[in-house]
Amino acid sequence: MVRQIRTQQAIQDLTSSLGESVSLRTSSRSGRRWLAVLAVPVLLAGPLAVPAQAGPPTPVAMTLTSANPVDNTPHAKDGDAKAFAEIGSTVYVGGGFTSVKAAGAASWTTRNYLFAYDKGTGALKMAFAPRLDGAVHALAVSPDGKLIVGGAFKTVNGVERRNLVQLDPNTGATITSWVGRGDGGLVRRTVVSGDKLYIAGAFTWVNGTAHSLLARLDVRTGAIDPTFQIDASVARTSQQLVWGLDVTPDGNTLVAVGNFTKVNGLDRNQVVLVEGLKGTPKVADWSTQRYVAPCTISGFPFYARDVDFSDDGSYFVIAADGGRSAGAYCDTIARFETATRGRAIDGTWVNDTGHDSVTSIEAADNVVYVGGHFRWLNNANGDDSAGAGAINRYGLGALDPINGMPLVWNPTRSGAPAGTTAWGPIVWELWRGSAGLYAGFDSDGLGNEYHGRLGLFPLAGGRTVPATNAPAAASGYLYLGTGDGKTARVPFNGTTLGTPATSSQPNLTAAGAAFSIGDKLYWSRTTAAAPQGSYLQVSTFAGGTVGAPWVSSGFNDWYKPSTMSGAFYLDGRMYYTKAGTNKLFYRYLEPDGSIIGCTEFTLPSIGTGLNWANVRGMAWVNGKLVYGFTDGALRAVPFDGTAVDGGAAVVIATSRTPIGSSTRSALLLSPRGAPPLKWTSPTLFFATS
Repeated sequence: MVRQIRTQQAIQDLTSSLGESVSLRTSSRSGRRWLAVLAVPVLLAGPLAVPAQAGPPTPVAMTLTSANPVDNTPHAKDGDAKAFAEIGSTVYVGGGFTSVKAAGAASWTTRNYLFAYDKGTGALKMAFAPRLDGAVHALAVSPDGKLIVGGAFKTVNGVERRNLVQLDPNTGATITSWVGRGDGGLVRRTVVSGDKLYIAGAFTWVNGTAHSLLARLDVRTGAIDPTFQIDASVARTSQQLVWGLDVTPDGNTLVAVGNFTKVNGLDRNQVVLVEGLKGTPKVADWSTQRYVAPCTISGFPFYARDVDFSDDGSYFVIAADGGRSAGAYCDTIARFETATRGRAIDGTWVNDTGHDSVTSIEAADNVVYVGGHFRWLNNANGDDSAGAGAINRYGLGALDPINGMPLVWNPTRSGAPAGTTAWGPIVWELWRGSAGLYAGFDSDGLGNEYHGRLGLFPLAGGRTVPATNAPAAASGYLYLGTGDGKTARVPFNGTTLGTPATSSQPNLTAAGAAFSIGDKLYWSRTTAAAPQGSYLQVSTFAGGTVGAPWVSSGFNDWYKPSTMSGAFYLDGRMYYTKAGTNKLFYRYLEPDGSIIGCTEFTLPSIGTGLNWANVRGMAWVNGKLVYGFTDGALRAVPFDGTAVDGGAAVVIATSRTPIGSSTRSALLLSPRGAPPLKWTSPTLFFATS
């Protein structure tokens, strides 16, 4: 009950401050974000629908920042940090604070809503001293090196200048020749794209002309661009506004989220895609139903809180809060493909926090960073608690863009000293700067250290996560379990089997379904010894030898790996069968940390021929699914993972019309004179050595 009261109070405080300080994000292609809090328990009426798409994305190499924030960033004493920008060696920070100090300094310096510091040393730039009378929400940099500031202020440097201004980056003096004015209300987001400045917020007028929630200006002069007339309107409840905004790197597509239901008269609930920015801007034929239903906490007027395009613009990701609701993307992170068009579009993937808020998102370096008031990720089975499969992530996380699974990056929002704010409801901003990932928030701990309201996760000390997938070689070896500690090793070129040889594998005992990813072997094992249970284990696999196993992502017996009668991995998914069940299943699986998806998806068969219930062991080999069967035979059928439709029961898996192909299933025969093998073991995998 206390949490519910705090949640509602935070919403009321923010909503009531819209006229002077609404709060949430910024940028120059990336700066941007409103509100998030822990929600009261509400039972989820049903699981989210299976994401629909034309096959999963393929793995990409990811560059993670260090999880240890740098020590020399300054601290803000109060309020929050909402926006970042860089010009040369200077970092600019905007927000709702009134006092700041350098790291290690004894005394606080008055700086209302905006300050600057040296990127290398962390020293405050005392010459930069603009005077604003309200919070800064957005920062951007013009091509000629000037600082553009948006927010909820009335005066700048003692002169009326509502909500939008350009400043000298050295002194903070107002550049009076720049004519941009947010004279109709709060400016929440600023994005520079080429010679254009896009702004979003709670305004209805810009430069004395009618523009509802969105507008475009000449970035150098501040003059309004009359060719851009995209107007969002009609709030769900409370005040209408656009809260998140981004533009693709090519400058041709815009995405916006916020509290609106109409854009240029078209139904667009909380999310809109605008295309043709280089020609005639228009609302794209793109809409989703996933942000239409209300979430369970009525105090949230809207819940699509932040949005960001990937570095190549091929997809965008949305962060949401709201308290959960069946069929709606409340309290989630979701990916959508930029090129998709149509209505009722589902996310490519959805990561559910289990009833906790996500308030900020940044897609950079092939990583999706998220921040907020959550305690877990991968938690669709939890409801204000850790459900089966939940991964602890205290307020900050990093996701694999191909399946939304958490990576091994867990700095946490912790470390606030006694007498400071330990945990606030909002991470206002995640922003990729030149040196790493900046975070702006409303508390005083980051990475188990004191960081007052802001911090930087540096690229230095980070790591690269390789693009890991099933073996891509056209030929290698099939390994078939033939007893504890034993396998048959059979040469295989994708079509023809060679002569099998015995392969001793003393570490491979009590093995069930197995599959390889990169230089690792995943295999299920049931044991009566401590810890008792059924687990998906991981071993190194090199030179044809299975190494000593360890249990992946902690104790994962919650999904019962022993029930798998065969399994293979492809493009971020662990596909598997269950004895006696005529279905092909999959879960997401993240090799970085071996984290298993909390949701089981189903790809039902159509027609007759391949009965998944009788499959015993599977492997993916160069575009073919090779599988054993209860009759002891080994067969292969074409399997194109990119042709799999994860959103509907139309996946074809029969001998007449195999998955992704019209070619018949092929019976694979051992060479004449070779010892016969019974392909009935679930332990079947492909490797190149």
